[in-house]
Amino acid sequence: MKREAAISLLIAAGLLAAPLLGHAFDEPFVITLATKVAILGLAGTGLNLALGYGGMVSLGHAAFFGIGGYVAGILASHALNYEPLFTAPLLIEGTTQMLIIWPVAIAVSGIAALVIGALSLRTTGVFFIMITLAFAQMVYYFAISWPAYGGEDGLSIYVRNEFPGLNTLDPLHFFAICYVLLGLAIGFSFLLSHARFGLALNGARQNAQRLATVGISPFRVKLTAFVISGMMAGLAGALYADLNRFVSPSMLSWHTSGEIMVFVILGGTRRLFGPAAGAALYIVLEHTLGDVSEHWLLLLGALLVGLVLFARGGVIGILAGQPRHA
Repeated sequence: MKREAAISLLIAAGLLAAPLLGHAFDEPFVITLATKVAILGLAGTGLNLALGYGGMVSLGHAAFFGIGGYVAGILASHALNYEPLFTAPLLIEGTTQMLIIWPVAIAVSGIAALVIGALSLRTTGVFFIMITLAFAQMVYYFAISWPAYGGEDGLSIYVRNEFPGLNTLDPLHFFAICYVLLGLAIGFSFLLSHARFGLALNGARQNAQRLATVGISPFRVKLTAFVISGMMAGLAGALYADLNRFVSPSMLSWHTSGEIMVFVILGGTRRLFGPAAGAALYIVLEHTLGDVSEHWLLLLGALLVGLVLFARGGVIGILAGQPRHA
């Protein structure tokens, strides 16, 4: 555990050092890549709570990721066009303030996760996987058929949303926001996994019937974890929309769900810094192997197969020299 903690600290330090070096050598693209890693690591941290600690293999987390992105895009577009979202029964206007957008994105994603989770968790195994995928595809096709907000073409955010005291158009400032939020999400996951709720969630993953015999509802424990997981993904989606200053139905596609799951598996399930490490490795492979061959995903697939078969602890598990998870 001490070795894994040291590796986690190195990952955190490396992610912080990359944009600082990019800024020092006037390489803003490096800062953008580090920001992308932090955001995708945040989304993966959310999925890790459901997949790693709760054993819920969800292929629908792109729905929450995309919902968060659309919340940011819709609120910003209404603010910039000076058009209220609603006039009755209450006047609700758009906003470009991140401190308002984030709670809304978290709340809307949480409500979606509550509805989807309440229905999906009545099943297990492959049925759960397919139902979460089906819900995500429903949201995806709804976004495509929503012409008011760009439909298939997506929605542009012309000016990055604002945060008090910081210039969010400065790549380093925006990275700092994403980095701090990633750290808070990882810290929250650590506290949650070591609390009684975390023990109950682990029990629900290993033996739901035994957990029920001691008076704890596995369904409620898993649903709570699923909702928290969806909230984290929604926050990451809002940040991702701000990073690109654009949101489109592609954020809601099953490809996005698969990528987020890849981050978790690459880094290591039930590893606090696993999703961040997996996202960093994925981005590095994308921008190095992508220059070598357009079929770089084939190499990534081979790496994933090797990790699943021989090192379920992921990259962090390999570096820490620990046995793979059961």
